[in-house]
Amino acid sequence: MQKSKSRSVVFKIAKYLGITFAVILGLLFLTPIVFEDQIKEQIKKTANERLSAELNYSDVSVSFFRHFPSLTLTLDNLSLNGSAPYKNEKFITAKEVSFGINVASLIFSKSVKIDQIYLSDSFINVKVNPNGEANYNIYKSQAKAAETKDSTDTALKLERIEILNSKIIYDDQSTKVHFDALGFNYLGKGDLNKAVFDLYSKAKIEKLNIVYEDEPYLMNKKVDADLITKVNINSLSFFFQQNNLKINQLLVDFKGKFDILKDGYNMDFVIKSDNSDLYDVFTAFPPKYITWLSKAELKGNTNLLLTLKGNYITSQNMAPDLNLDVKIDNGFVNYNKSAFPVSNLNLDIKTKVPSLNPDLVTVDAKNLSLNINKDYLKSKFFVKGVNTPEINADFKAKIDLEKLTKALGIPDIELKGSLAGDVQANGKFDQKNKLFPVTKGVLDLENGYVKTKYYPNPITNITVKTNIDNQKGTFGDLKVKLKPAQFTFEGKPVFVEADLSDFNDLTYDIKAKGELDVNRIYKVFSQKGLDLDGFIKADLVLKGRQSDAEKGNYSKLHNKGTLELRNIGVASEYLPKKFIIKEGIFKINQDKMSFNNFLAAYGQSDFKMNGYLQNVFNYATTNTGILRGSFKVSARYINVDEFMSNTSAETSVTETTTQKTETKTETKQTGVIIIPTNLNLQLLANAQKVNFDKLNLQNATGHLTMNKGKLTMQNTGFDLIGCKVVMNANYQAVTPQKANFDYTIKASDFDIKRAYNEIEVFRKMASAAEKAQGIVSLDYQLKGRLNGNMEPVYPSLAGGGTLSVKDVKVRGLKMFTAVSKQTNSESMKNPDLSKVDIKTTVKNNIITVERFKFKFAGFRPRIEGTTSLDGKLNLKMRLGLPPFGIFGIPLTVTGTQNSPKVKVGRKTEDLEETKDTE
Repeated sequence: MQKSKSRSVVFKIAKYLGITFAVILGLLFLTPIVFEDQIKEQIKKTANERLSAELNYSDVSVSFFRHFPSLTLTLDNLSLNGSAPYKNEKFITAKEVSFGINVASLIFSKSVKIDQIYLSDSFINVKVNPNGEANYNIYKSQAKAAETKDSTDTALKLERIEILNSKIIYDDQSTKVHFDALGFNYLGKGDLNKAVFDLYSKAKIEKLNIVYEDEPYLMNKKVDADLITKVNINSLSFFFQQNNLKINQLLVDFKGKFDILKDGYNMDFVIKSDNSDLYDVFTAFPPKYITWLSKAELKGNTNLLLTLKGNYITSQNMAPDLNLDVKIDNGFVNYNKSAFPVSNLNLDIKTKVPSLNPDLVTVDAKNLSLNINKDYLKSKFFVKGVNTPEINADFKAKIDLEKLTKALGIPDIELKGSLAGDVQANGKFDQKNKLFPVTKGVLDLENGYVKTKYYPNPITNITVKTNIDNQKGTFGDLKVKLKPAQFTFEGKPVFVEADLSDFNDLTYDIKAKGELDVNRIYKVFSQKGLDLDGFIKADLVLKGRQSDAEKGNYSKLHNKGTLELRNIGVASEYLPKKFIIKEGIFKINQDKMSFNNFLAAYGQSDFKMNGYLQNVFNYATTNTGILRGSFKVSARYINVDEFMSNTSAETSVTETTTQKTETKTETKQTGVIIIPTNLNLQLLANAQKVNFDKLNLQNATGHLTMNKGKLTMQNTGFDLIGCKVVMNANYQAVTPQKANFDYTIKASDFDIKRAYNEIEVFRKMASAAEKAQGIVSLDYQLKGRLNGNMEPVYPSLAGGGTLSVKDVKVRGLKMFTAVSKQTNSESMKNPDLSKVDIKTTVKNNIITVERFKFKFAGFRPRIEGTTSLDGKLNLKMRLGLPPFGIFGIPLTVTGTQNSPKVKVGRKTEDLEETKDTE
């Protein structure tokens, strides 16, 4: 009986449990169906109210079973566009996005509360343009959202974010930072509905790539992170409180703060790795070091500290301060099982880069030392600044370079030789104020050998013995001895000895003898800037003092020898192309360097030169030395356009609209021709053909002088379309984008028709001459300024002269056509001029035409007035009537050359002058 009752109780319990389970299971199926429409409606409403970007998805479903036990609304194949300026590009795409819904809010509240978000197989594509404008600003502010809010709003009360198997690309062009995270898995928990909350995160990345300024820093790195981040929604701030990262095998502690500003970022990061193994550090290095690491044995204790603090705002040129401290204790490096490993490797370097400005960098290397058996290298140095650096250095070494390069596995270069050095330096290097660190030391290399992958044969037998001494910290007390220096390349030995002292007034004693194949030497070191078959052969003895060369005390100098050059390229910051010396032999005698039949080329231009240069040594070794010389230059062809400077314009922002427009165009200019100020050269030049701005000049001759940055042309002549032209000119660059000039020009018997057909610049400046015929002559003086495209700035032009016309037939000139129409005289439409002298002056963009008369077909016109260089007209005209012009019709011509307005009368309006602001 008792057993029967027990079975009955068990059966009833099982029955009720089964019913309860069935009800719960039924609710799990029915609840989503009952509330599906309500949920979908609220989600759509929330998206429209809270998002400013376009949202699309293929299907919506509600279920307990996607992320059990949460009730989730899932959007399949979601795509969300970005904010301006990326509104038409995808910001987020995902196979599915699920929103976890608080079930109690469905039953007991008018609002639907979302407390979880799940993304799977998603692609998050973050973009920031060069101006700092990002595509992630898609969430409408609460003020805007409040305008559409009602009692049945949807609440976003996040407590969990989960991202599975996703991809993130972050491309910030304003800071030049790019990173990819592939195989990204993330779990974040916290009370995300608060304005300030703690976010507990776990993140795993299968492959992380980080690129800065197109240079890869991390490639294919695995990341495993546990993070605690304090997030402030109101100010878009992130506080990284406790963050343990593992990049491959390197453990990193990461703390800091990151604020997203309107036009940039504020950051305060501290990244450190304490007591790490040297091998683990290298596993986090860029990919090019990984192949090296696979063959290297590394030991040692490492401490790293990186801090980045400050604002990064591109538009205001603001950047944070960077500090990097690296310390290695008792390091051991052995590459490819070398018999002579590096031991006792110690490194202690602190680097500071304020505002990420390289000019403000400070490097404090308190210790850099290592041993290879009994060989050693021990140094320390402190450097502050770049332009006038403060230096405190101590270098001691006695080491076999072959053992060192093999133990470290230095790629692409083979070094040999015994290097011994003992150098101390302390002080400031300031060339302007003639300061040089107090220095004492020797640096010797014996049996040196260099071989690279770029050239099959090495440079051998390198011997360098150097002694440097400077006790007072000035240029005047600096002494450098190089006795001897020698090497052998391709079987040809080169010997150099030098004894230099007093760099304020350089005293030199130099001997050089040998042959150099420049092309092959450059191939050894892979300098692609000089891809020429260059050859230098020297046999020189140079001895003297700089001041004697300057003052012309040549009897105190002892400079003799020859220097043979072949196919050598000479580069200059002022010229966009290389000046190539094809062949030539310099004969050096005291301060004079003579050259005969020197052949040279620049781009398409060719030159043959004879003459001499003086003060060459002083010019080559100082910034103040003046190169003097005189030579004759002949050429078959010179293309002047190829000499245009490429120096970029540095223009300031100005206030007026007109000036702003000019500034924008200036930045695109090629630059004026710059004459170096340390030249004093006389040139007698002739060229069979010269091309300048599409002008083809024939038989050009002239006397050119370059002195103190000024170019003077005297009696320069050329033939242009059969016309003899003689010019005198002065030209001087003021900046790389501005030059002053003045010139006089005489041109006799200039054929208008031929000029219009053959000279492009004439067609542009005198378009009205299209249907004219006849001969003109010109005698004119003009001065003014050129812009960065070597074009005249019209308001700066001033001058005057005479234009003589002879047997000219004017056809289709709009001004005469308009006069003909106004006076009902058909013959005025196409006048023929026998001989007229027209005198004009130019100033402030206005051409003033002095009164001139001419006659044709019985009429005696008289013209005077002004025109502007941009084509506006303000002319007075008297049309003298036949037979003798005693009676005439007063006319005014206004408007423009293309659209003249002719009226009877004398009243005119003055043209507005444009004064040159500079």
